[in-house]
Amino acid sequence: MKTIINWRVFFILWIASTIAIIAILPYTLELQSGALEQLDLPIPLPVIITLQVIQNGLFFAVCIFLGMLLAKRIGLGTPILDSVTRGESVFNKVRAFLPISIGFGVLASLLIIGLDLYIFQPALIQELGEKANALNLTAQPAAWKGLLASFYGGIAEEILLRLFAMSLLAWLGSFVNKTRDGKPTNIIFWIANILAAILFGIGHLPAVALVIPLTTLVIIRIVLLNAIGGIMFGWLYQKHGLESAMVAHFSADIVLHVLLAL
Repeated sequence: MKTIINWRVFFILWIASTIAIIAILPYTLELQSGALEQLDLPIPLPVIITLQVIQNGLFFAVCIFLGMLLAKRIGLGTPILDSVTRGESVFNKVRAFLPISIGFGVLASLLIIGLDLYIFQPALIQELGEKANALNLTAQPAAWKGLLASFYGGIAEEILLRLFAMSLLAWLGSFVNKTRDGKPTNIIFWIANILAAILFGIGHLPAVALVIPLTTLVIIRIVLLNAIGGIMFGWLYQKHGLESAMVAHFSADIVLHVLLAL
C-alpha cells in the first residue's frame, strides 16, 4: 500500500527544522537585543521563546507535509533521504552533488559580498549618509552564533523556500504550462524558482525597516542579494534534490556568517 508521502522523511525534516529553529535563537536574540530592552514584555522572555518554537514547529510540520506532497506530484523531492529511509547506500549520490553544491554556495556568498561592497554600500552612503551605517555588515553576532544560524538557513529556509514555496509555485504553474506527463515545463520551474527567491528577499524587509528607511535602493539591495543565492539553490533543488540545495545554502551561510562573520 502506497502512502501519500514518505513519513520517515517527513519526521526527519520536521525534527531537523525544529532543531534549526532553536539553533538560530542566539543569533536572533543578539540582533534584537536593543529592541527587546525597550519592550515591556507581558510575559517572561523564555516563555515567549518557548511558545514561538512550538508555533514554528507546527507551522513547519504543515509546510513539510504540503511541500513533500506537491514535490512528489511535480517530480521533485528528497532523493538522499528517500534512499536512506529505504536502507540504500547514498555515498555515490552524495559524492555526485556535493562539490557542485558547495561550489554554488561559495559562489553565491562571494557574489553577495562583491555586489554589496562595491555597488550597494557606496550607493547607500551617497543616498542615506550616516543612516546607511545601520546596514554595516561587520557589526554582526559572533562566529559561533553564525554557525548555529547557518543550520537554520540550510535546513529551515530551504524547507520553506524550496520544498514548500517553489514546489507550490511550480505545481500551480503546471496548470498553465506542462509537459506530456503532466509535470511543469522548464520555464515554469524557472519562474517558480525566481519567484520563491524574490519572496525570500521580501521576507527580510520588515526586519530591515526597523533600522533603516525602506527606500527603493534599500529594497532592491535586500531583494537582489537574497535572491542571488535563492535562484542557485532553486536550480540545485530541481536538478539534484532538496539536500543539494540545503548543502549549498549552508555553505553560503558558513562563508558569510562564520568565516567572514558578516
